[in-house]
Amino acid sequence: MSTAERLTDTLYGLGWSTVKKLPEPAAVRLGTTIADLAWKRRGKGVLRLEANYARVVPDAGPERLAELSRAGMRSYLRYWMESFRLPAWSAERVRTGFDPKDVHHLTDGLASDRGVILALPHLANWDLAGAWVTTALETPFTTVAERLKPETLYDRFVAYREGLGMEVLAHSGASAFGTLARRLRDGGLVCLVADRDLSASGVEVDFFGERARMPAGPALLAQQTGALLLPVTLWYDDSPVMRGRVHPPIEVPESGTRAERTSVMTQALADAFATGIADHPEDWHMLQRLWLADLDPAKGPS
Repeated sequence: MSTAERLTDTLYGLGWSTVKKLPEPAAVRLGTTIADLAWKRRGKGVLRLEANYARVVPDAGPERLAELSRAGMRSYLRYWMESFRLPAWSAERVRTGFDPKDVHHLTDGLASDRGVILALPHLANWDLAGAWVTTALETPFTTVAERLKPETLYDRFVAYREGLGMEVLAHSGASAFGTLARRLRDGGLVCLVADRDLSASGVEVDFFGERARMPAGPALLAQQTGALLLPVTLWYDDSPVMRGRVHPPIEVPESGTRAERTSVMTQALADAFATGIADHPEDWHMLQRLWLADLDPAKGPS
């Protein structure tokens, strides 16, 4: 393990061991302070965030983009402060910490025993939404996690999410896909963050007027298993409660090749994500390159 990787692992370890013990107001203040310091440094992540927001809010000038990126960093650190503290939250705090609209799309799908896929962008706190599902709905689910470096950091994330009631699979292609398909055929629930393709072999979509690539997995799983595919968007307001919406199901087209059906369904997902992101751009934590015009073809996503 390199020195940088060891330092990263140590910092995350301190976060999970220390921040969760803080009173909630203190954790909120700490997150805001860290966010503002990071924003003032104008590092690579902040600049990338602003560049991404420029596509979401194309009429925003430099001053508006700076305001958005500051709010975006505060939202991002709220996500981290909540995530560090989630393992210490009571079941009641989890149940009252998230207020989703149109959750009947999810509960009706689960009652049908056909399996349900929830697909989310990097909006607000998807871990809290997952904890709400396992707590308020008493429904376990399966998800995948990107392999992080160092390996000890990845292990921390897996242990953290498993502690919230999730089954976590490594993002490893066919093996993970097969397990997800089995869970869905058994009538289970699968949750996937699906606005950024990590394989460089995803589906091209139109996203805020430019081409981007998003993972094919949600659409392929729905086609292969007959599971319901539901987009979900999340956002924060001025309260301690996160808000969200479960969107209507994305249907499998009746005609076309598998690739054509996958393209149509993934574009429908992108459109649902864009609706939520446009309404709450500051809660979209996309500090990486996303649009094809920004990617190095030799390196793929970074």
